[in-house]
Amino acid sequence: MSRYVLSPTTRALILPLLATVALATACTTGGDTPDAASSTGSSTSAVATPSPTGQPSASASGPVTIPTSAFVELPAELRKSPRRTTPVTEALPTLCGNEFGTGGRQVTASAAMTVTYKKAGEADSNTPQGMIHQTIFTFEGDGASNYLRRLRDAVRACPSYDQGGNPVTVTSKALPGVGDEALLVTRTWATTSLSGERTGEGESSAQIAVARVDGAVTVFHDQGWEGSSGNPTILDRTVRDGVRAIDAWQR
Repeated sequence: MSRYVLSPTTRALILPLLATVALATACTTGGDTPDAASSTGSSTSAVATPSPTGQPSASASGPVTIPTSAFVELPAELRKSPRRTTPVTEALPTLCGNEFGTGGRQVTASAAMTVTYKKAGEADSNTPQGMIHQTIFTFEGDGASNYLRRLRDAVRACPSYDQGGNPVTVTSKALPGVGDEALLVTRTWATTSLSGERTGEGESSAQIAVARVDGAVTVFHDQGWEGSSGNPTILDRTVRDGVRAIDAWQR
């Protein structure tokens, strides 16, 4: 049986075409990190697949695209480093359990990014002040409202939890004027050293803000650098800017 052998000229034309097709397929399927949003710029986007906590229902109308532009970017004076893609399971906080990952079957997509911040006016060479992990969930039907309702109940059921042998107190309250509804969770603990031992220097705290914008929910998890306190002022500004970014995306 004879075989058809491609000439060198023909191979030179076909191989780049095959590589282009393979790259396009990887971008639309999300590769091995389906929960990740692209961090290459606001003009790019990633098809964010459902989080591990829930699968989309049969009525979902195809994949949902969460673009990079839907995520907040810090102003230059606060930005220690550019935002970067983060796995959803690493971005979401945990208290007594998986309170923030209970999206259920109405979740149609999820993605997360992290921004590292500094104090305004500080040199880039200085130690960062903290990080804010932002997760975006999209839902179908009344899934977004249901998520906030379940989250409020779960947080109330967790007034404290253990963190490396040290108790952490949890309080929550409504965050007015942010999105369609919002919740602010504050975690407080005795200040510890890098080794986890109490220093006797008072308390440290950090906050988690959750906001619903129509059928989307975003979770902002503020972590101070190396276990220190977060910055409530920067978090509040980030949350409000983030809600505006999601609102603009959905319009």
